[in-house]
Amino acid sequence: MAVVVVESPAKAKTINKYLGPGYTVLASYGHVRDLPPKDGSVDPEQEFSMLWEVAPDSRKHLKAIADALKDDNELILATDPDREGEAISWHLTEALAKSRALKKDTPVRRVVFNAITKTAVTEAMKAPRDVDMPLVHAYLARRALDYLVGFNLSPVLWRKLPGAKSAGRVQSVCLRLIVEREMEIEAFRAQEYWSVTAGLTTPRGQEFSAKLVSLAGKRLDKFDIATAESAEIAVQAVNSRSLFVQSVEAKPASRNPSAPFMTSTLQQEASRKFGMGAKQCMSAAQRLYEAGHITYMRTDGIDMAPEAVMAARDAIKARYGAEYVPKSPRMYKNKAKNAQEAHECIRPTDMAASPDQLKITDTDQRKLYDLIWKRTIACQMEAARMERTTVEIGTKDGQVGLRATGQVVLFDGFLKVYEEGRDDVVDDEDKRLPQMAQGDALDKRSVTPEQHFTQAPPRYTEATLVKRMEELGIGRPSTYASIVTTIQDRGYVTKDKNRLIAADKGRLVTVFLVNYFRRYLEYDFTADLESQLDDVSAGDRDYREVLERFWRDFSAAIAETAELRITEVLEKIDEVLAPHLYPLREDGSDPRQCPKCGAGRLNLKTARSGGAFIGCNNYPECRYTRPLAGEDGDAELSGDGKLLGHDAGDPISLRTGRFGPYVQRGEVTTEQPKPPRASLPKGWEVESMDLERALMLLSLPRPVGPHPEDGEMIEAGIGRYGPYVKHGRVYANLPEVDEVFTIGMNRAVEVLAAKPGRGRAAAAEPLRALGDHPQGGALSVMKGRYGPYVKWEKVNATLPKEISAEDITLEQAIDLVNAKAGAKPGGKSKAAAAKKAPAKKAPAKKGTTKTPAKATKKAPAKTSGKAAT
Repeated sequence: MAVVVVESPAKAKTINKYLGPGYTVLASYGHVRDLPPKDGSVDPEQEFSMLWEVAPDSRKHLKAIADALKDDNELILATDPDREGEAISWHLTEALAKSRALKKDTPVRRVVFNAITKTAVTEAMKAPRDVDMPLVHAYLARRALDYLVGFNLSPVLWRKLPGAKSAGRVQSVCLRLIVEREMEIEAFRAQEYWSVTAGLTTPRGQEFSAKLVSLAGKRLDKFDIATAESAEIAVQAVNSRSLFVQSVEAKPASRNPSAPFMTSTLQQEASRKFGMGAKQCMSAAQRLYEAGHITYMRTDGIDMAPEAVMAARDAIKARYGAEYVPKSPRMYKNKAKNAQEAHECIRPTDMAASPDQLKITDTDQRKLYDLIWKRTIACQMEAARMERTTVEIGTKDGQVGLRATGQVVLFDGFLKVYEEGRDDVVDDEDKRLPQMAQGDALDKRSVTPEQHFTQAPPRYTEATLVKRMEELGIGRPSTYASIVTTIQDRGYVTKDKNRLIAADKGRLVTVFLVNYFRRYLEYDFTADLESQLDDVSAGDRDYREVLERFWRDFSAAIAETAELRITEVLEKIDEVLAPHLYPLREDGSDPRQCPKCGAGRLNLKTARSGGAFIGCNNYPECRYTRPLAGEDGDAELSGDGKLLGHDAGDPISLRTGRFGPYVQRGEVTTEQPKPPRASLPKGWEVESMDLERALMLLSLPRPVGPHPEDGEMIEAGIGRYGPYVKHGRVYANLPEVDEVFTIGMNRAVEVLAAKPGRGRAAAAEPLRALGDHPQGGALSVMKGRYGPYVKWEKVNATLPKEISAEDITLEQAIDLVNAKAGAKPGGKSKAAAAKKAPAKKAPAKKGTTKTPAKATKKAPAKTSGKAAT
């Protein structure tokens, strides 16, 4: 028997069906080792040797593999067929060898398959190979680069730009794209232009429309009719003349289907058609792949296996008829030059398995499979055939010219199954024109001018951002989703109606990096570095040489920022962002003049808690502040704020400050420098605030009543961690903000009693009692903060997503807690053994190793901070 290792339990389950009883299939649960988030994990002074550490959660999975190898002395690494998969296989080999689980005579083989089907897995097992070290070196280089940038650039941000979270080698370049697009939109000035459309009738009484394309014998450009007056002159010119058909031209046209999906185009189309984010799309695709429904989903390739092409042609003929099958198969060539990501396209593993036949229950997976199946089938179908008609219309004096265009589909071809979505709205020419002949006189029904304005470039969606990254050569299929997700998680970018908007924090970080680390945010530099990594993966370049060249210049750039003062940085950012921070005022006054005191000037300031705001330099005499975003939408809340009403003679106002919107009682005076204030809790919108709600916030904390046991007052309030009830020094969270204002004594006592660690806490009731464990002790399903879990003595095991609390069996529960406790069926668990184990001296820390480097005694260089993820 052989031990087969894959990444996930779902993949293991599917493969196990195909391999049969001669194999033990185990999951590594992703990467088993990583660079510890501390100084010296990558050492430039020792040829970039890397310190690896086994993750705590991975130790039990490695132990399970090691235990299996005691009985089965053969290891087959069947991780994903890309750079990350190769890296996992390498990490497994290194970690198992270090723990001596691999013997000298243990054969280690690497197998890859692009789809989890019986045929693909069986064929892969017949063609094992060694771990592809050039691909591993490309991974090591990428990981080292990300560490060196994150652990050296992020601390510079923290020190010089308070409130900034992190910087990353690719994430910061991606963020620059979004910030620059936002600045383009703000700098955009709409330009007016007009068009003229005539409603016409043929001699047979059929109606159609035509657009004015020439006037006074001159062809019109887009902006030639610039005003309403010009448009009216054009209308009169058309109305005062008789029109006739000068020519009718009908041309045949064809439209070919789009290529099958690769990672970027799948993410783009899922975003267009379903509004799916990149992460959501890849999660659904991962599950489809692991279930054996589609091929591997991280690829730059668009070629299709010959047997898949023939299967698609057979499916088309059976489903739609022979006329929809082209005479020869369509072949698609890969554009990607890199070997690390150019696998086969993303396609169904079984072309005959249509979406309605598979009956996939998960909504995202069902939608995505339907999309992949249709695109794959369509890419092998006959082209759509059309007829495009252009009618030129003029006058006898040649002063006016109009044009009508139309298109009619003669044979739908691939359009019967699928049409690719569009990011931008385009003119619809899919209309049939009535029959006309040269010389036909045309009657005018109407001649209408229409005003237009040029549009600012649209904000990126996740789809168009991935498309742009792909065009620039930034990132790779395995990183698109994580990059787009990271910049949103950091708060650098927000999402509204599927569009990505640069937050002020993102602007500040980008402007700082562009001004002080410009080279590393250049698109060409990032793309060239990706190209070098591709060369490493192909075995054409040494990865340490890539790292050395990068680190030499990057470390020098870091050193140059050491003397930068925060005030100097803020002044530079203030200068660059001035058009955004201080937009021109309608009355023509100085946009930097303080609107409250009139004497001070506005400038960029940083808050103690991080972040930035605009404030008056006449502080503390003038306390005017506002958010970076300008006064639009928040002007009412700046300065003295918006008056909500009065209570007991005090004005109650809604304002905004460096920490967001808040309500205030009274005004700042010498006697009362800090009047009562309360921030708006999460979920409370500025638009919904009135006097009543403001007074509710200002009344907090609210006394609930004396505790029945000791008479000490229970209070309800809102703190930095959300809504709570408090008794003495004990705080217990409340699930909803609104409950702070309504909670009564019984409920408050109950919430406090359930607080973990309270002496009076009652044991939580199980959702289900399952029975007893073979080693003794009851097994129960409990309700947990992160979902249901199985409890056995001191062991808690979370239920997998595919098993519900209602359906889990006693046998499944035993397997779960045994795996969690590290026990084999029938053996003693760690939990049980721990009761009898004598105390012993803590062993030296295990699980840390370095990648090989040439021997040297030199001390590792110190870096600081935390890595960007």
